[in-house]
Amino acid sequence: MIPLFHPPAQDACLMLRELGDTLSGRWWGQGPKVDRFEKEFGEKFGFARCVFVNSGTAALHLAYELAEVGPGDEVIVPVLTCTATCHPILLLGAKIVFADVRRDTLTVDPEDVARKVTSRTRAIVAVHLGGIVADSEHLKEIARDKDAMLIEDAAQALGAPGVGYGDITCFSFQAIKHMTTGDGGMLVTRSLHHEKQARRLRWFDIDRETKARKGWQAWDRRGITCDQERPGYKYQGNDVAASIGLAALKTVDATLGHRARLADLYRRLLADAYGIRLLADEPSSHWLFMVRVLWDREGLAEYLASEGVETNVAHIRNDLFTVFGGIRQPGLPGMDEVESQYLCLPIHDRVSANDVGYVCGKIKLWSMKNVVVAEKG
Repeated sequence: MIPLFHPPAQDACLMLRELGDTLSGRWWGQGPKVDRFEKEFGEKFGFARCVFVNSGTAALHLAYELAEVGPGDEVIVPVLTCTATCHPILLLGAKIVFADVRRDTLTVDPEDVARKVTSRTRAIVAVHLGGIVADSEHLKEIARDKDAMLIEDAAQALGAPGVGYGDITCFSFQAIKHMTTGDGGMLVTRSLHHEKQARRLRWFDIDRETKARKGWQAWDRRGITCDQERPGYKYQGNDVAASIGLAALKTVDATLGHRARLADLYRRLLADAYGIRLLADEPSSHWLFMVRVLWDREGLAEYLASEGVETNVAHIRNDLFTVFGGIRQPGLPGMDEVESQYLCLPIHDRVSANDVGYVCGKIKLWSMKNVVVAEKG
C-alpha cells in the first residue's frame, strides 16, 4: 500500500546527536535548545520573532488571544479547514463565521470574506489548505480596511512562497508535517509586543527573562520575583522537542524539494485525465496533492484502495460537526460544489516518482473506463 501520510525522512543520526546532548545535560524542559531552535528557524525561513510552542493548535490559540478575541467577537474562517483552526475560537467565547472556498484552490474566497466582515470581526484566518497559499493581497486589504487581525494558519504551508504576510503566522511540527518535532508549533509575529505576550502566555504568564535574571528563584526577601498578571497556558516547547527540530532544519529543504517535484509530476501526468480537474497551480508547500474528481469520487477512491493506493479527503467542511453547528450552512456555493469531489493523493518523502507514475496510471485507467461507460450510456 502506498500510504497517504508518512513522517518526513529526517536524519536519525542528527536527531540522536542533538537529543544525546540534551538528555546528558540539565535542561530537558524549556531551555537553551528552545532559544536556539527559535533563532535558527527564524534565520532559515526569514522571520525575526519566533515563539516555539507545543503544537500548531497552541500557536493558533495564542494568536487569537493576542488578537484579543473574546465573547461578542466574530472570527472569519474558511469552512474547509482542520477543525483545530476553529476550536480555540469557541473556547474564547467568540463566534465562528464560515467563509466559502475558491473552487480552483479550495482556499478561502476573499470575496466572501469581504461580504461577511462586520463591526464585530476581530480576526480573519487565512488557512493555507494543503500548503496552497491563500490570496494574500485581497485578504490583507480587507483586514486593513476593517481593522481586523489577519492570522495565517500555515500549519500545512511551511516553506511555501509568500507565507508570512499576516499579523501572526502559525506553523505546525506535528508528526506528518514537512518537518516534525514529534509534535510542536511556532508562532511568528512582526510585533515585539505580541512576541513578549506570547512568550509569557505560553507558560502561565511567567516572564522567564526576569526570572532567569533572578536566578530562577520565585521569591526573595522583598517578595515575588516576577508577577503573573493574566491567565496563561502550559503551551511552551521543550528542549527535547527542540533538539529534534534543530536536526529537522538540516533536512527540510530536501523534503520540500522532493514534494515539489512529485507535485509537478502529478500535474503533468494527470493533465489529460478524463474526469479529473487539477487545482490551480498556485504557490504551495505541497503538503497535500488534491484533485477534483468530477463524478464518482468514492468509486475512484475504492478502486485505488483495491490497487494499493491510500487516499482520503483529509478535511471535512467544518459546519457539519456538531460542535460548530452540525448543518450545512447556506451561502457557501463553492464548498457545496466541491464537497463531493476533492480527493488527496499520496505525496511525501516515502513516495517515489515511480509511485506517482503508478498512481496516475491507475487513475487514467479508471477514468478511461468511465469514458466507455459514458459513451455507452
